[in-house]
Amino acid sequence: MLFKQQALLRQKLFVLGSLAIGSLLYLVARVGSLDRLQPLCPIDGRFGPRGQDEIPLRALQFKRGLLHEFRKGNATKEQIRLHNLVQQLPKAIIIGVRKGGTRALLEMLNLHPAVVKASQEIHFFDNDENYAKGIEWYRKKMPFSYSHQITIEKSPAYFITEEVPERIYKMNSSIKLLIIVREPTTRAISDYTQVLEGKERKNKTYYKFEKLAIDPNTCEVNTKYKAVRTSIYTKHLERWLKYFPIEQFHIVDGDRLITEPLPELQLVEKFLNLPPRISQYNLYFNATRGFYCLRFNIVFNKCLAGSKGRIHPEVDTSVITKLRKFFHPFNQKFYQITGRTFNWP
Repeated sequence: MLFKQQALLRQKLFVLGSLAIGSLLYLVARVGSLDRLQPLCPIDGRFGPRGQDEIPLRALQFKRGLLHEFRKGNATKEQIRLHNLVQQLPKAIIIGVRKGGTRALLEMLNLHPAVVKASQEIHFFDNDENYAKGIEWYRKKMPFSYSHQITIEKSPAYFITEEVPERIYKMNSSIKLLIIVREPTTRAISDYTQVLEGKERKNKTYYKFEKLAIDPNTCEVNTKYKAVRTSIYTKHLERWLKYFPIEQFHIVDGDRLITEPLPELQLVEKFLNLPPRISQYNLYFNATRGFYCLRFNIVFNKCLAGSKGRIHPEVDTSVITKLRKFFHPFNQKFYQITGRTFNWP
């Protein structure tokens, strides 16, 4: 009889202990995501008086899950309507540059609860066929969001395509424009590396970087090579400045975003008039990948695709020196125009 009572007591203690552990884990999860559950601060008064138009972060997290279901076809348009979600034209666009870190910047900004990103490159303004479909076609490519949130898309081809500045100006002359740049020679080699990998996947051969970057007839830098032209940042920016004042641009240091992302993201938050929400908690270094990954909350983490951070092929040092010398005067002018100086050789 005593043995049965002891066994029953042990069973009850085990059940109580399990409930206690479960409750503790739940509390830890709640505390770990407190910063994501605080209500949004107003953005320059655009949210209206505190408490009137604010959306708590729990609702934003629910919204993300709801939209995921909607894209899979598991949620109805009525559900979207009931939650006051709309498809908005972007209030900010990452316009370039290619291989500067546009995807990393977009994903990191998506950590902010007031930012909603378009998951794919739309190529509306740089593609004549898409542009002919009209602005409503473009709007319908945007994610659902709350009316006070900022929708952001990125298409790095925008920066170098001649027609794009005027087209974006016609849509919204006050839009905020983000440009992320890296050291020009490194960016050109990264550009080449991505193309090379694509050729190798198809079992195709490709020229060495040196043969493309240097004109064999003159032994000078080949300015007809697209990877070189894209790195002449000031030439492209001058075209944009015919339509937009420099105050509507923010230059992001793509090299620093890799090694020290938080300060760069905080500068972007300020430029977009967003309340500071991205913290060191949201960014953690993945030693295996060699890059920072994203932490949305205690449950959901995300790292960039494995294609990011490709190993560059070795390039002849004399070619690197020649390219850096070529880019130098353009870099100096870029510093003067933007008011931001980089430690590029």
